Amino acid sequence: MVQHPAASYVMRVEGRSMAGAGINDGDLLIVNRAKAPRPGAIVVAPVHGERTLKRPHLVNGRHWLVPEAEGYAEILVDEHVEIWGTVVGVARRMA
Repeated sequence: MVQHPAASYVMRVEGRSMAGAGINDGDLLIVNRAKAPRPGAIVVAPVHGERTLKRPHLVNGRHWLVPEAEGYAEILVDEHVEIWGTVVGVARRMA
């Protein structure tokens, strides 16, 4: 899963905004900074000083970060939001 070791990192998920994509609170993610997000990708981005996981979408010429759980807002991508990497793997403890 780690194709670019120097450009990859592991992070622990805090929250449930991507539960609909099978990413749960406490999961470990492998994130690749060298891989450009493609349609359907999940990205890591800092928003207001907090990391967030969302899917990027283009709607009416504007870029949005979209959650996959009810109760979470879409985030407009502006000059204050940058993509820190694309999620390429997920691991979780089963027992």
